[in-house]
Amino acid sequence: MSAIDHAAALPGSRLDPLPILLVLALAVIALPLVGSFSTWMTLTIAGLAMGMIIFIVASGMTLVFGLMDVLNFGHGLFIAIGAYVAVSVLGAMSDWTQSGSLAANLLAVAPAAIVGMLVAGAVGAAFERVIVRPVYGQHLKQILITMGGMIVGEELIKMIWGPQTLPLPLPQALRGALLVGDAAIEKFRLLALAAGVGVLALMLWLLNSTKLGLLIRAGVEDREMVESLGYRIRHLFVGVFVAGSMLAGLGGVLWGMYQQAVIPQLGAQVNVLIFIVIMIGGLGSTLGCLIGALLVGLMANYTGFLVPKAALFSNIALLVAVLLWRPQGVYPVTNR
Repeated sequence: MSAIDHAAALPGSRLDPLPILLVLALAVIALPLVGSFSTWMTLTIAGLAMGMIIFIVASGMTLVFGLMDVLNFGHGLFIAIGAYVAVSVLGAMSDWTQSGSLAANLLAVAPAAIVGMLVAGAVGAAFERVIVRPVYGQHLKQILITMGGMIVGEELIKMIWGPQTLPLPLPQALRGALLVGDAAIEKFRLLALAAGVGVLALMLWLLNSTKLGLLIRAGVEDREMVESLGYRIRHLFVGVFVAGSMLAGLGGVLWGMYQQAVIPQLGAQVNVLIFIVIMIGGLGSTLGCLIGALLVGLMANYTGFLVPKAALFSNIALLVAVLLWRPQGVYPVTNR
């Protein structure tokens, strides 16, 4: 069986129901603890929206690690770039963002997302060529040099946009909440949820229904076999790294709007959540990344409501619990 034929059998592609049931179980357990169904509904939608944003930023890093075996601790730089580009683009389109028309607001958010992805992708291409390429296969050096690259990137962000916190207010029509029964669902959370579902659908289609996706999945499983079949795995590496950077840029746009403010250290802060998600999901597993992101988003919102003082440690506790259950993550890839 060739690597491409074998790609369909990747562990990350098998539908093991237990991790999915774990997400449902967390939501069901939280319901009696929260007490009010409307409050639980609000927290659940908020948690799913947060999880989908984390999934967008983490999925790119998951692909990079799965195919390239690169521990990119500088991934947060692309997130911060996306957020700051959104500040500039949305600030220049204030007439559109201050309009009460949802269509006008979305037409302002769309170019912010597109430009954020393009800039993050361009920076990602340079980052791969200058910083990552010399240390392929050397994990310790990868950690050190990519962290250094992110620190340098943060300083460059300070030079361009300044070191101060910059506001990123939501467009007018995306502010406030919709009432679903007694539950208040924030409008932006619904947009973030829709964006996450769209990215997930696109990734599933790309990975499972295209030749490029088969090559990526086969490369995760056995890159030497893919190379022996005549495919230039190096070009695939660069393309995946740039695509992962663009996803991080899109996630940065959404995360900045989610927080309604950006700081140069934004990417480093989100990096912590990304690594928790990737370790929960299983290194290199896209489906595991989704499950991990949803678990982290729900846990953060439920704990923040029930025990605010424990919110900072809740996801660490979740990580420990999942790894005690499945030390390689919920959907481990065998070659890890």
